[in-house]
Amino acid sequence: MKLIIGLGNPGSKYASTRHNVGFMVIDYLAGILDISVDRTKFKSLIGEGFKNGEKIVLAKPQTYMNLSGEAVLDMVHWYKIDLKDILVIYDDMDLPLGKLRLRIKGGAGGHNGMKSIIYLAQSEEFPRLRIGLGRPEAGNLENIDFVLGKLSDEEAKVMKETIKEAGQAVLAVIDKGAEQAMNEVNKL
Repeated sequence: MKLIIGLGNPGSKYASTRHNVGFMVIDYLAGILDISVDRTKFKSLIGEGFKNGEKIVLAKPQTYMNLSGEAVLDMVHWYKIDLKDILVIYDDMDLPLGKLRLRIKGGAGGHNGMKSIIYLAQSEEFPRLRIGLGRPEAGNLENIDFVLGKLSDEEAKVMKETIKEAGQAVLAVIDKGAEQAMNEVNKL
């Protein structure tokens, strides 16, 4: 079983913001895997399906970003899943726009959603897929305003392709495991 969690903020106000790229990847995967992510459970919208006989759970926590750990921990306990079998997908300002980075463990890197998950799970030992946003131009916007802002038309074009690449990276994790997929994904 694999638990694939995209981080974001609930509600239409945040739907196309940079901070919601994790949700966007879950929506993309839901289409590819024919999984409806529409059940409310574990403080999340979830959907369950199968790929090559393996159960896949797609989840979009509805706790708001800073409390993502509450939803993630509820799911981990309910499904009795090892942390190595989850994959958290989230935005990262420290990567250039459109860049992907898959890791099998690591710190929060200043991301509040990841801080929440790491704190409540009491572990950094779980796979994560970071999606690069880049940073605002110097003096242009505060970080919080940047991540909660809408993608520009140019950024949206890049992100559309990045979300497809991220979706393929997740499928590689499901099929091959995070460690082997990491070697492929991080070459891009």
